Amino acid sequence: MTAIKPTVRKGQYAGPLSREDFRQRFMRRFYDPAFQTEREALERLEAIAWNAYEEGRKAPVTVKAGPGYADPDYDLSVEWTDTRDRLERAAATQRDPHAPSRVLVIVGASRNDGTCPGEVSKSWRLAGIVQDELQAGAIQTDMLDLSRLTSEYEYQIHPCKGCVSTAMPLCHWPCSCYPNHSLGQSNDAMAGIYEQWVAAHGVILVAPTYWYQSPSPLKLMIDRLVCADGGNPDPTLTGGKDPLKAKQVELAGWPYPKHLAGRAYGLVVHGDVAGIEAQRRGLADWLDWMGLVDAGAASRLDRYISYYRPYATSHEDLDRDHAVQQEVRNVARAMVHFLPRLRSGEFEGMDQGIRDPRPK
Repeated sequence: MTAIKPTVRKGQYAGPLSREDFRQRFMRRFYDPAFQTEREALERLEAIAWNAYEEGRKAPVTVKAGPGYADPDYDLSVEWTDTRDRLERAAATQRDPHAPSRVLVIVGASRNDGTCPGEVSKSWRLAGIVQDELQAGAIQTDMLDLSRLTSEYEYQIHPCKGCVSTAMPLCHWPCSCYPNHSLGQSNDAMAGIYEQWVAAHGVILVAPTYWYQSPSPLKLMIDRLVCADGGNPDPTLTGGKDPLKAKQVELAGWPYPKHLAGRAYGLVVHGDVAGIEAQRRGLADWLDWMGLVDAGAASRLDRYISYYRPYATSHEDLDRDHAVQQEVRNVARAMVHFLPRLRSGEFEGMDQGIRDPRPK
């Protein structure tokens, strides 16, 4: 078969904003009349921001990559190198056989009582049951509540830009797309979230079903974890974000490293009308693909709570549903029982000699 020469297709991007459009968008951040006492200062700041935008200063503070990188003289973002260093330290602790088992409990709902809904989510309550059961089993726990995206100032997960679809090595581990200061894309929560995933021996994800799908904060995190499945730990190898170089690297032979493989997972998916089975299967398929291992049949749960009943009394329905509460406890108990076996190496070599003919 004749080798295909990679090309880079262009034409979709509409181009940069005009000076006036940029100014209007910048100033909307200061819509509150209280800011008008500092109008002259805002004008000066807007001019600086425009200059950064015009020059594309994505990473204004950099450091030389140094030894161990394909291009030691490449200028890496200090924010990226800080995240990389924290992930390396977290990975070293996670691999320590004497370190206590650690599980990340993720609340995938958008709702909390600090913003418009004015009430806690059932997912948060169920995650509390999971956390209590894990701690009773002497497991260290971290809680990641993704509803913070809706209620916390400048706590954001920016959307995945789809680098992997151009070429896998263009997708860096950890993600180097953010922050992009020239576009005002800062305060990205994923740097800390990557660290929580790397530090964990197991992950239990608790999520409601919104319109047959995962809630948007959860899906944002899922998409940004694509770099954990085949991502490139050396941005200098692709000259940063050079698409042609990345295509050439991939075609030369890319190993698609699975940076989170070998961790255990559990799932609690709930809903009130429809769609829970599909979402649970989708989440399990995603975690399986990344190389995580389910903690047994009891660790994967989908249940209806307050089935076809009013939203207004759904918390009261959960109070009465002692069976589902026990099933959620069982997800955590499955993890408690499974982790010692996983960490002892009992499951190592189960796929030895099995070669994936189509790694990706």
